[in-house]
Amino acid sequence: MPDVTFGIERRAFHGHLIGEILTSDEGGVPSNADRKNKTSIDLSQRILSQLQKGSTAQKLVGQTLGNKFESIVLEFIASTFPRLSHLRPGRWIIGKATGGRTALSSYDQYEHLSSLARASQDDRELAAALGHDYSITPDIVIAREPEKDSIINQHELLVDDAVASCTPLRRTNNQLPLLHASVSCKFTLRSDRAQNVRTEALNLIRNRKGHLPHIVSVTAEPLPSRLASLALGTGDIDCVYHFALPELLTAVNEINAPDSAEMLAILVEGKRLRDIADLPLDLAS
Repeated sequence: MPDVTFGIERRAFHGHLIGEILTSDEGGVPSNADRKNKTSIDLSQRILSQLQKGSTAQKLVGQTLGNKFESIVLEFIASTFPRLSHLRPGRWIIGKATGGRTALSSYDQYEHLSSLARASQDDRELAAALGHDYSITPDIVIAREPEKDSIINQHELLVDDAVASCTPLRRTNNQLPLLHASVSCKFTLRSDRAQNVRTEALNLIRNRKGHLPHIVSVTAEPLPSRLASLALGTGDIDCVYHFALPELLTAVNEINAPDSAEMLAILVEGKRLRDIADLPLDLAS
């Protein structure tokens, strides 16, 4: 029986991680483990042994490791999501956000943020009142290009100059792409990273004009308690996606940690934590 495409892409995703950032140091501690936490080390070692033996190397510094993780997640999304065009048709842009503080203003729902940025530069009181709530730069963005009327009308005459004159999906009305998803990538969830993701998500929700994009997070964090710090609750993040959820479930069962197993079950059964292979399908929903 031939292997399924998403299974192949998932293995390629792990292969890239292992080849670049998912490594073990000379003491056998994987790069996604907290070396001060025995359970974190144990779980990450067991996950790594299921995926493939990693190379021995020094752990990269935080920013470099984070950037590489973003690039590998981006590559996975770019190789899987477009294959679902029969479920979610459209002309898609998949990439890293650029533009600094005004990155989101290049998308229809957030175009007004550029005006806020310009106004706050010339008005200190306004800048103090706004703070940085409008300043959001996602790690990875997926956007849909507006459609020409010839595409919208290809099966029957649906629109003309007299109707649907405001919808941003028509290129006649709007030239900017529509933000479909914002993907936050955190290799691990130490310190205040979970709160940073939530803050970014809430700003995306509050500052939009139009429909809300998917807001998701991808992580390689091995500890269920730290995954819960980001995944528990509703209202801000759609879902958290683990880089190797089946392998994490196996690892937790192997170490006989009832509390971790219970928390993981809550997250999975509560639809707050899914595997990386679920992400492209959820983005097509």
